[in-house]
Amino acid sequence: MVPVPLPLPVAVIGAYLLGSVPVAVLVARAHGFDPRAVGDRNPGFWNMKERLGGRAAAPVFAGDMLKGALAALLALWASGGHTAGSGAVSGPSTVPVYLAVAAAMAGHAWPVFAGFRGGRSILTFAGGFAVVCPPAFLLGLAVLAGTALAARSFAIGARAGVFALPLLQLPFAPTAHVAGTGALMCLIGLRFGQAARTARRPS
Repeated sequence: MVPVPLPLPVAVIGAYLLGSVPVAVLVARAHGFDPRAVGDRNPGFWNMKERLGGRAAAPVFAGDMLKGALAALLALWASGGHTAGSGAVSGPSTVPVYLAVAAAMAGHAWPVFAGFRGGRSILTFAGGFAVVCPPAFLLGLAVLAGTALAARSFAIGARAGVFALPLLQLPFAPTAHVAGTGALMCLIGLRFGQAARTARRPS
């Protein structure tokens, strides 16, 4: 992969703007509603699935993951494309890619194109992690599928797959990288906490 003259701040800003594309809001608008005003008011896949069904909500699933993956790829390209034998990011590319994924997640959570009212960034994180550590991401998909079949619940499987990612990353990356993944997941926890506080406020 050939490096390009793209400064890190430009890559991070680009990642934030990618994350800010309000996929759920755009899809919901085509169906005549605002996901931030119905259900759990989260502009993400799960709320859209409850409103429209899995097939109609599939573009939200794909779009939110793609935002994270494209942000990570942008930073990987800009930083020279340094990866280990497993495909996991390494060396000088590590910090830029993690920063770009964080920026994309922040864009999804606080999107400049949608009044800074966004979602919880789970799928954007997952898409970014697919670039950060591809083998751990594939193992996470296996955990998701196995747990979903055992529990007969895709939602439970998805939670198991996401929460397993730091452990699954350990064989392929240094512990500092795993800590970085944990830090990204803290942003998801922050968004869930904010949503819980909002739900408790009197209307």
